[in-house]
Amino acid sequence: STLLNILGCLDRPTEGEVFLEEVRVNGLSGPELAAVRNEKIGFVFQGFNLLAKTTALENVELPLLYDRRGKSRDRRRAALAALELVSLSGRVLHHPNRLSGGQQQRVAIARALVNEPSIILADEPTGNLDTATSGEIMEIFGDLNRRGVTIVLVTHEHDIALHARRIVEMRDGAVVADRLL
Repeated sequence: STLLNILGCLDRPTEGEVFLEEVRVNGLSGPELAAVRNEKIGFVFQGFNLLAKTTALENVELPLLYDRRGKSRDRRRAALAALELVSLSGRVLHHPNRLSGGQQQRVAIARALVNEPSIILADEPTGNLDTATSGEIMEIFGDLNRRGVTIVLVTHEHDIALHARRIVEMRDGAVVADRLL
């Protein structure tokens, strides 16, 4: 989680440098970091972090409210397209309490995708899901990766890790294994 916070420009490293698309991000100001997070990084969390009183569509539209690249003009269309990518076009007007855990995670993934980030950071995205739903979520991540989206996923579940092309194993803050599959 600490690594994801550093990669996601939420925390600054105590030493070293962090680059995202050839930009040294650990030297940026707070507002510059916020812009990088909104434009380049999608976040998916174990707890979904959806707003309870808004529909799936409105939850996905939320990052576009802060968009500086002009996509906010087509906010509804972009959100609908993101929900379509995660097979939720039939549930766009449902509130989170009317969605299953897997559907809520799909909304969270659509929200992470709506700004077309270059990287998605996923912290235990299947931790609250059953085995079948976890598999479906991993299929979505696999499809996104095949479309060119970089996915960095943290998991403690070996079977989930096996969906990756590369596994970097960490223990006590240090890399203990790095292997391509």
